[in-house]
Amino acid sequence: MKFKYQARTKEGEVQVGYVEAGTKEAAINILSGHELFLLSLESAEKIRWYDRLGGYLHGVKRKDLVIFTRQLATLLEARLPIKESLRTLYEQTSQPILREAVFHVIEDIDAGLSLSQAMERQGTVFSQFFVNMIQTAEVTGNLDEVVGFLADYTEKDSVLITKARSALIYPGIIIALFVVVAIIMITSVFPQLGPVFEQSNVELPAISRILIGSGKFISTWWLVIILFLFTLVIMALDYFRTEEGRAFLDDLKIRMPVVGKIYLPITIARVSNTASILLKGGVPVAQALEIVSNAIDNVLYRDFFREVADAVRQGETISQSLAKYPDYFPPLVSQMLAVGESTGRLDQIFTRLSTFYSREADNVINNVVDLIQPVLMIGIGIMVALLFASILLPLYQLTSSFR
Repeated sequence: MKFKYQARTKEGEVQVGYVEAGTKEAAINILSGHELFLLSLESAEKIRWYDRLGGYLHGVKRKDLVIFTRQLATLLEARLPIKESLRTLYEQTSQPILREAVFHVIEDIDAGLSLSQAMERQGTVFSQFFVNMIQTAEVTGNLDEVVGFLADYTEKDSVLITKARSALIYPGIIIALFVVVAIIMITSVFPQLGPVFEQSNVELPAISRILIGSGKFISTWWLVIILFLFTLVIMALDYFRTEEGRAFLDDLKIRMPVVGKIYLPITIARVSNTASILLKGGVPVAQALEIVSNAIDNVLYRDFFREVADAVRQGETISQSLAKYPDYFPPLVSQMLAVGESTGRLDQIFTRLSTFYSREADNVINNVVDLIQPVLMIGIGIMVALLFASILLPLYQLTSSFR
């Protein structure tokens, strides 16, 4: 197998390359034999499409990660060393994938890697945001505070997602039943009624003609349709893993009507909290912004903050730089940061921005969740009415012609 590695030499220089080995452990031994300090190691083999699909279907449940993060925060607040805390969690964790990931993290830390580097190698379990926040904590030296924030964040995130899922269960069942009934009617009932109406010279409404034509098309090409949709999903998943695809998806999240109102405040809250932690830890502003760009999982915001960091190094203020992107940073952000820069309390302003936009995101999510069920039920009612109208209207015209 071929592996891509990133390592440091004895002189401290970063070295990137490829190594051939039978297993990952063998590759580590080869690199260690060349006196290289390993930073990352990943397979360079071509990933098969069904392996990619499996990666989306399997993983650690959100609930397990919430429990793990909260327990880790509690142990660190009790001033236990990080390795001892992880060993304790390894003994208590029953989820096999998470347990194995914690085991490998402990091994990597024993080998000399930092906690963020060790977690980054377990990317199927720990998100990039999680890893980047740990990296931020390592820079500032307040690991317990950052892990506490991650625990609060994952718990809040889990509560909101659980609430949204609960609100969608009943409408989801109704939608699924409606889709099944609609497919049966379109593919079985409508094609049989079509010839009857044609022989009676009954003029069909537009909706009836569309549904009858759709039924004939689906009945004839159903296998091709399934293969096309399956291929389209695989291609979309692969595209969204590329840099261009991620940028397109990240921009779409901001511009979509409902999703944007949720995603934008959540992103700003994350960014503000990270910047606040870094500035409180004494990190210079430009360096803090550079770290923030690496601590966010949005490609667009990553590029924005790198440009802002360069602008700050050249003497420009943060508020002036962020004001150039009004679609991604509301005017309130640049205005409050301008106040923080003039008063010398930039870290406190970032904390307030984080609190404000966290509450705004919660309010929007709660409102959306409350509206989901009635909106979906109204939509289903309209679709059911159209479906039955497409049958009842021609039948009414047919019976009227015999009078």
